[in-house]
Amino acid sequence: MTSGQRDPGRTLVLAQLVNTLGNGAFVTTSALYFTRVVGFSAAQFGVGLSIAGVAGLLAGVPFGHLADRRGARGVTAWLMALAGLATASYLVIRSFPLFVVAAVLYALFDRGGYAARQALVGRALSGENLVKVRAKMRVVTNVGYSLGAGLGGLALSFDTRPAYLLALGLDALSFVGCALLLLRLPTIDPVPAGPPGEPRLAVLRDRPYALLALINMVMLLHSPLLDVALPLWISSHTAAPRWMAAALYVLNTGSVVLFQVRLTKGIDALAPALRAFRLAGVGLMAACVAFSFSSGRSAVAAVALLVVGAGLHVYGEMVQSAGSWVIGYDLAPADKQGQYQGLFNTGIAATQMFAPAVLTVLLIDWGAPGWLVLGGVFLVGGLAMAPAVRWAERSRAEAEAAGADAAVPVA
Repeated sequence: MTSGQRDPGRTLVLAQLVNTLGNGAFVTTSALYFTRVVGFSAAQFGVGLSIAGVAGLLAGVPFGHLADRRGARGVTAWLMALAGLATASYLVIRSFPLFVVAAVLYALFDRGGYAARQALVGRALSGENLVKVRAKMRVVTNVGYSLGAGLGGLALSFDTRPAYLLALGLDALSFVGCALLLLRLPTIDPVPAGPPGEPRLAVLRDRPYALLALINMVMLLHSPLLDVALPLWISSHTAAPRWMAAALYVLNTGSVVLFQVRLTKGIDALAPALRAFRLAGVGLMAACVAFSFSSGRSAVAAVALLVVGAGLHVYGEMVQSAGSWVIGYDLAPADKQGQYQGLFNTGIAATQMFAPAVLTVLLIDWGAPGWLVLGGVFLVGGLAMAPAVRWAERSRAEAEAAGADAAVPVA
């Protein structure tokens, strides 16, 4: 249960905005800071991030479980503060081994904090309000990253050590600010431990839910299309001007800001969430077809097809996000939201790590046929979620029935 009277939704949205503002500045400047100011090679920087990425993949479930057992609000706030401390350490680190240690700690606290925050959202909100707040959080994520990237761009324009330090310091402070805002939320009571003999990390044995997470991860391949695949595709396979990549990014961000909340209306239960996934599959498939046809056309035709594809892409992205919020929360046990959200959202970290290489081979090396293959993957993923949800519902009902039978005293 929760205690306190503050509006949790508004606080969660504000905390998200503060945190992503700093993240945007960090993402924009970190590569050049570590290579130009600290003096690491590009290979060293990449290796350090890869090691940290693996650590981040493993953080969600255990830290989510910790949020369940120790209280989601406090655990999330502590992890955000620790992520800020890890970021601040970048300001003084000069050796590669220490950089790897700091990057691993940052990944653990950041990804663990993300899982804990999802548990916090699930415990503090419910139903349509949960989806509405998640939609607003996604909107301010785009706004925060854009504003932060603008501040990072200023640091890049100065290209001095103090400018880079200010950008990284802003990110460290954004984590601390996020933590302080989260402490304003009503207290979230810890969930009692399960009965003796119950596995501590039950989500790792929940195969139906793991399938849901896998399908969602496949659908999340839409995320790196915009900032990884499309710039390479435009420059190497189309006659469109290279600045179209930036224009499509602006189109995507603006569409999310304007329409994400509106598109979530009515997506507050499993049936509309599954419909959203089907629409996402169709929309993303159509986007891939449009992108594939942009190759070999005139500049004007290529630009038109890229804009159409980007519109279909952002529509699929928005409805997929809304559907995933309902599915991820509704099919997770109420007393294990943290560890279940940790697994469900591991797909975000996984796509950030592996999707760029996969998409580069599939779309840039294969060309137009690769887009058609990817479109088919999106369509199958959008349609496959319904039978996977039905399996998860049956499995959960059977588990609850077995638990109820076990609780009946024997005469």
